Amino acid sequence: MRVVLVAGNTDTARIDGISAAGANPDAMVHTPSADLEIVEYGHPVQAPVVPVSPTGCPTPAVITRAVRELLGFDLLAVDAGLARSTAAPTVTIGDEVGNDIRTPDPVASASDTFEAARRLGRSLPDKELVIGETIPGGTTTALGVLTALGEQPTVSSSLPENPLSLKRDVVGEALDTSSMSSGSAAGNPLEAVRYVGDPVLAVVAGLTAGATDAGKSVTLAGGTQMAAAALVRHAGTDASISLETTSFIAVDETAGIRELADDLDVALTVTDPGFDSVSHPAMDAYVAGEAKEGVGMGGALSLAAAADVSMAAVREKIATVYDRLVGEEVTANA
Repeated sequence: MRVVLVAGNTDTARIDGISAAGANPDAMVHTPSADLEIVEYGHPVQAPVVPVSPTGCPTPAVITRAVRELLGFDLLAVDAGLARSTAAPTVTIGDEVGNDIRTPDPVASASDTFEAARRLGRSLPDKELVIGETIPGGTTTALGVLTALGEQPTVSSSLPENPLSLKRDVVGEALDTSSMSSGSAAGNPLEAVRYVGDPVLAVVAGLTAGATDAGKSVTLAGGTQMAAAALVRHAGTDASISLETTSFIAVDETAGIRELADDLDVALTVTDPGFDSVSHPAMDAYVAGEAKEGVGMGGALSLAAAADVSMAAVREKIATVYDRLVGEEVTANA
């Protein structure tokens, strides 16, 4: 079994009020690169920041790294269009950042990227893949794809209050720019990615399609990857696909994750890490509704549960990783 983290950027994240995956827009551009480094090494190496929300909520990479330290799972990091380079070893599938979806042709390389990822998914030697993502603004581009495909147009948010009306306005403008409408890309998933999606979705969908083509088991780790599940379903993939997410996504009524999983015939697993049983800055903001998911967090927690690692042990390790990160940041800034 291997955990695959697909990282990239979209300029859609720069729209004010869309994402909390960074302290500010200038810091947010480094988030995916830093996330890969944290999961790989336990701390940023080349990235200049530890990704936090504007209120200080730490990146879900902290949780995924904590589980990796407990389980030692194999990791493959995929560059799907990073805006900033990363010191984590990566396989590069896409080298173009996604443009703002309100502009024409924001993911012009969608077809090539999907096919390259499909080849990678087929060729990986592992029998099981757990695929996660890190891309600020990814819930908005996921909403664009779901809308274009005619699927349930609901997604979650890294913010406590989901700005769903803002996201729908952005998606509506993007559809108008590309002369598309709700459901107009049904059966043509790469058109949906090209005009209202992002490069990470193209890679996650391609990996999923290729791996299932080769008879591998695929689990999507997170929330926004439901759009990737929709993409492969519209591409004709009928293989079994699982989704592992957090209780923070499951209780978010605006996300509609259970209904969407049912619509797409995806087996859903929800893991509650019990953050409400402790008080620690690495976990408090999640209880308050921030972040919720990302960087394979739901999949990592599910792996821990399946390995009979207690959530108490996971929480203790999360605190250790966070305290170490904060200590390193303070030392670096001293």
